Amino acid sequence: MKSTVTAGMLALGLALATAASAQDQAAEATAAPAEAGAAAGAATLPDGRDIAPAKMENGRWYTEDDIPTYKIEADGTVDYATFSGYRRYSAECHVCHGPDGEGSTYAPALKNSVLKLDYYQYQEIIASGKQEGSLVMPAFGTNKNAWCYVDDIYVYLLARGTDAVPRGRPAKRADKSDEFTAQEDSCMNG
Repeated sequence: MKSTVTAGMLALGLALATAASAQDQAAEATAAPAEAGAAAGAATLPDGRDIAPAKMENGRWYTEDDIPTYKIEADGTVDYATFSGYRRYSAECHVCHGPDGEGSTYAPALKNSVLKLDYYQYQEIIASGKQEGSLVMPAFGTNKNAWCYVDDIYVYLLARGTDAVPRGRPAKRADKSDEFTAQEDSCMNG
């Protein structure tokens, strides 16, 4: 009897592992085209969006189209907003979406989502939340710990999605500018 139960459990475990492996392979195949065009530090996303840093305002980098973006120096130093995004993501988002934007068993990998959504769709979801079937993303528009840093989280996830920054805490970061501090204080205390 014991060997029959053990054999049955082994068969069930093998079936679950096979199904999980097939799901992982299907997910990787779907994500591969998006990731291929977004090589490490790419300035253009697969959908043609230009994410090259063009100007700095309030201590944050923006594209020519005024969309927040990251800037990484040749020595690997990330701009302060990207570092701030890492910190805020780790404090507010990773519980559901997994560390480093990698996703979890019940919430998507946001490092991939930002490559598919435009900036305004991303903001709408963060502000208002989203429900898709049984999955529910709560609204964070009134949570100053998330909303005041919504752009920082976006650029961090964009940098992760394009493989411009590796997993974990960025090793080098630019200093926090007076302009960044003033904008942060205005949002948090306003």
